[in-house]
Amino acid sequence: MDWSKRALEGQSFGDAELLSLLRPEVPLLPLLHEAFRVREHSFGRRVRVHILNNAQNARCPEDCGYCSQSKISDAPLQPYAWKPLPELLNEARRACDAGAFRYCMVASGRGPTTRQTDELAQIVRTIKKEVPVEICVSVGLLDDEKAQTLKDAGVNRLNHNLNTSESHYPKICSTHTYRDRVNTIMSAHRAGLETCSGMIMGMGESDADIIEVARELRKLEVPSIPVNFLIPIEGNPVVSDGSLTPERALRVLALFRLVNPRAELRAAGGREGHLRSMEGLALYPANSLFVEGYLTTRGREAQDTYRMIRDAGFEVERADGTIASWSELGLDDVFQVTGSADILKPEVRRAEL
Repeated sequence: MDWSKRALEGQSFGDAELLSLLRPEVPLLPLLHEAFRVREHSFGRRVRVHILNNAQNARCPEDCGYCSQSKISDAPLQPYAWKPLPELLNEARRACDAGAFRYCMVASGRGPTTRQTDELAQIVRTIKKEVPVEICVSVGLLDDEKAQTLKDAGVNRLNHNLNTSESHYPKICSTHTYRDRVNTIMSAHRAGLETCSGMIMGMGESDADIIEVARELRKLEVPSIPVNFLIPIEGNPVVSDGSLTPERALRVLALFRLVNPRAELRAAGGREGHLRSMEGLALYPANSLFVEGYLTTRGREAQDTYRMIRDAGFEVERADGTIASWSELGLDDVFQVTGSADILKPEVRRAEL
C-alpha cells in the first residue's frame, strides 16, 4: 500500500482506487496509518482546536433540509439577532483562554447586507486588537466587495461549505445552488481570504458524491476542510440516512486526507455521536477539532476533548504556533484516583475459586 507516498508526491487517484477506501476490501487500520503519514508530514502531531459562536440564531430564509435554523425546520429554537459587540468580544476571550486556535463566528441567513458586512468588519477589528486568536466567519453567500471588506478588517478565514456534490445538492436545498456556494469561495479567493469548506456526511450521498466533493475541494485549493457527520435534529426534513458507522466515518476522513494532503482537515460536527468509542482514531487523518458544541447542538467539552487528544498521543497548537501545556489546559494529572477499588477479601476469593 503506497497511498501516503503517492499523496505526498501530488499524484491523483482513480475512481476505483478511492471507492476501495470506503469499502472493507482495504483494511481500516492500515488505511489510517497511511492517512497519518500524510497528516504527520504537514502537521506533525499537532491539533488545532476551534470554538464556534452562534452569533445570530435562526431567522434564515433558506430551505437547507439538514439545518435547524432554516425556514422549513420545526426544531424548537429561540431566534435572536446579531449578538452585541461586548458579548462577542467576551466570548472571543473565553475561546482564547480555553486554548482555541481559531474563533469562528457564524450567522444564519442567506448572506449579509452591505450594512451588516460593515458592522461585522468593525466587530472583527475590535476583537483582533484585544484577543490573540485567529478569526473565521461563516455568514452565507458573499460577493467580491463584501469578501474584500472582511479581508480588510482582519478576517483570517471564510467558511462556506459545499455540503455535498453538485448533482446531489438539489435534494437537500432549493433556495440556492451548489454553484452559488462555489462562487462565494471564489470571491473569498479573489479577496485573499483563506477558505474553509467541507461536506456533511449522512444525507443520502453516494460514495461517488463523497469522492466528487473531495476532488472539488482540491481543485478549489481549499486549505481547511471540515468533514461533518449529520446530527439528527428532530424537526429537520433531513435527519439521517442510516449510513454512518464509526468505520465509515474514519474511512471518509482518510479519503479526504489522501486527496487533500496539505489541507487542515477537521473532524467536525457530529463526530462524538457517530465515531463513539473510536473518536480518538479520527486524529490520525484529521488535525483539527471543534469543541464546546455546534451552533444549535452540544458537543464535547474542551477539557474532555483535550484529554482525548493527550491520551491519543497528540498535542494542542495555539494560534501563535506554540504548543499548549496540559497544565494550562487544565489537565494536571495523567491519572487521578477518585476512589478506592472494591477489593475482595481472601475468603471470598477462595470461595470463588
